[in-house]
Amino acid sequence: MAEENYSLEIESNPNNLITVEEFVNYFAKNIGIPEARMNGLMLSVTEATTNAIKHANKCDESKRVKINVKVEDGKVIISVIDEGVGFDPLKIPDPTEPENLLKDSGRGVYLMKFYMDDLKYNVTPTGTETILVLNLNKQA
Repeated sequence: MAEENYSLEIESNPNNLITVEEFVNYFAKNIGIPEARMNGLMLSVTEATTNAIKHANKCDESKRVKINVKVEDGKVIISVIDEGVGFDPLKIPDPTEPENLLKDSGRGVYLMKFYMDDLKYNVTPTGTETILVLNLNKQA
């Protein structure tokens, strides 16, 4: 499989999530993501983007969210880069704990960990990069 790269840059407006969904459908179809993994991929990328727009960039439309996708060594590596202040992923409350079950938010990172084969963060002075990895050789 040849190395492939895709990228998208959007303003920090939640209305741009539909563009992100179209982008995910486009690159997933080109790459040949198995149908069984599409829902998890879509959910993970839109959750990472939502976090970047709302939590990091505070819906400030002058701030951008960049999504870069590359395929290498049988893996799809998606990075979602914001322009906000970083956070400590270890401080995110566990959504499966009884006191968090009924909260409206806080499940995004949990879901990304569940659906992706790897989830990492690269916190820099100019923003946070959320890195989602999907192994193409793994079945759903």
